[in-house]
Amino acid sequence: MNIFEYAMKMEQDGRQYYLDMAEQTDSAQLKGILQQLADDELKHYNIFKAMKEGRTTEYKEAEKTTILSSVKNVFERLKSEGDGFSFSPDTRGVWEKAQQVEKDSEDFYREKAEEVGDDSQKHILNRIADEEHKHWVTIENVIRFLDRPQQWLEDAEWNHLEDY
Repeated sequence: MNIFEYAMKMEQDGRQYYLDMAEQTDSAQLKGILQQLADDELKHYNIFKAMKEGRTTEYKEAEKTTILSSVKNVFERLKSEGDGFSFSPDTRGVWEKAQQVEKDSEDFYREKAEEVGDDSQKHILNRIADEEHKHWVTIENVIRFLDRPQQWLEDAEWNHLEDY
């Protein structure tokens, strides 16, 4: 299996995981985050598919993830719902697994970017690794929200998101 086939499989698996998680949650806001993560994984899959097929592809700025710029609003809506939301005890573990997958994906793409000789492929691998890192940050914030929803938005952690 070559790098692009492996990457396609990783993205497919990640997308399916997010879609499965979305089906299991009752929160419309969390479903939205999960759907956006799944959509990003599909974009990545399509880029790797084009690369595998030898088609000229590029990382288009217009297609980059917007998850960090939109997720804060999701959490503001969740918080405004007040104490009316709750999460099952295993919810945190599910998100932690997703976070580890994102970290592993980022590491894999950065490693492969160093191995490829084509500058265009190197650029694309690094940009997708950057997006996987943004997914990791998003999931970290979901986990923090699950741990302490009432204090979460006031936390200074959000200050770095606009500049990221």
